[in-house]
Amino acid sequence: MRIITGEARGARLTTLDSDATRPTSDKVKEAIFSMIQFDLEGRVVLDLFEGSGQLALEALSRGAGKAVIVDQSRDAVNVIIDNAKKTKLFDRCRISCSDYAAYLKGAAGREKFNVVFLDPPYNTGLLRDSLSAIADADIIAEGGFIIAESDTGFKGKPSKRKKDGLLSDGAVIADVFSGDEGVASRYDILKTKIYGRTRVTVLAPAGEK
Repeated sequence: MRIITGEARGARLTTLDSDATRPTSDKVKEAIFSMIQFDLEGRVVLDLFEGSGQLALEALSRGAGKAVIVDQSRDAVNVIIDNAKKTKLFDRCRISCSDYAAYLKGAAGREKFNVVFLDPPYNTGLLRDSLSAIADADIIAEGGFIIAESDTGFKGKPSKRKKDGLLSDGAVIADVFSGDEGVASRYDILKTKIYGRTRVTVLAPAGEK
């Protein structure tokens, strides 16, 4: 796992040796940053559920101004700190060992972010719950957006008909919001793409697209 481009290009990152950590693959990471490459300069980034810090550090390497990186695991936070120092991006990071809900509750009314990365463990409901908590906390700056990773559950290469189905709003609501239309109604779906089993969805607070 490495930083793909920017000032820390090529830096090798450490990941936590744990079944609880599922680092974003280089293929998916490249796809994510190709979507947002013109929206990073000077921006403030929040990375929740981040076992290694790679998405926030990639964003900083590509020109983001500062990043807040949150994980509830002390072991993961130690890895994130090491990676931030290794990439020489530590001085632009604030790293917090915190549960996502506690962090968002504390950030409400105090902080705003231009880009939020969400990649919690798949099929746990944590993505839906964190999106609900983010909407409650009102931490997305005007023009800001969320990059959410989720699992489609589909293996193999889909047919065109199947892929069209996977890209529908109904499939996004099922995968990203665990079927909760109440939470889904608080967001606009700007874009969704499929890479293997992984869905990458770009969301904005409803009415701001």
